[in-house]
Amino acid sequence: MAYLKVERDDQVVQITITRQEKLNAMNLAVMDEFISILDGLEKDSSRVIIITGDGTKAFSAGADIEYMSSIGPSDAEKYALRGHEVLNKIEKLEKPVIAAVNGYALGGGCELALSCDLRFASPNAYLGQPEVTLGICPGWGGTQRLLRIIGPARAKDLIFSGRKITAEEAFSMGLINKIFSSENLISETRSYAKTISKNSSFAIGVSKMLVNKGTDANLDTGLKLEIYSWAVCFSTKDREERMRKFVEKKL
Repeated sequence: MAYLKVERDDQVVQITITRQEKLNAMNLAVMDEFISILDGLEKDSSRVIIITGDGTKAFSAGADIEYMSSIGPSDAEKYALRGHEVLNKIEKLEKPVIAAVNGYALGGGCELALSCDLRFASPNAYLGQPEVTLGICPGWGGTQRLLRIIGPARAKDLIFSGRKITAEEAFSMGLINKIFSSENLISETRSYAKTISKNSSFAIGVSKMLVNKGTDANLDTGLKLEIYSWAVCFSTKDREERMRKFVEKKL
């Protein structure tokens, strides 16, 4: 991989974007590498995925503006489709994905973080959707995921103004889950990921699906899907073993 570094620590996988000279912006080559890695992670034994950017300046400055400045509507649509393919894969992965945001997460970088299940940040993180300052709207899911996470009024504020917000403001509106010091961001994120990895991967995968589906389903539909999924969990040996250990006070 030329732009993504993959590190494995037991059942936790960390993916790092390594384009510091471009503030870890995501061009087509980066997205191709993401697709390849994510395809492999769908089938391997990993339990939790961490996505971060190399260095402390940027998680990801987003899409490659130099590339976008030279294309027309047709190529722009293809670029957006590729971006959606990557971020949809992250969102639908049956494993928790945590964004560790150190520095700028702007435009497509913010949208990358939005596609993750949890977002941890350092105090020097800045998030935003500044696309309108460049004459475009968010194109990698920002208009849809942002409103689902922080609500339509706050989403419109960030999108219409194009302003960057601090980690503290992002935390206050529920866009960021936790804030850690810059030097401890990765170690704390890894520690949290290892805590998750001790739990049932099947149950977590089902729970992730239920929350994601529930975002768009009415309450009655969501509850029926939950009942079905709850029952399916009782068919697994993992559930049987965990409950046996609990009853025997071994868990």
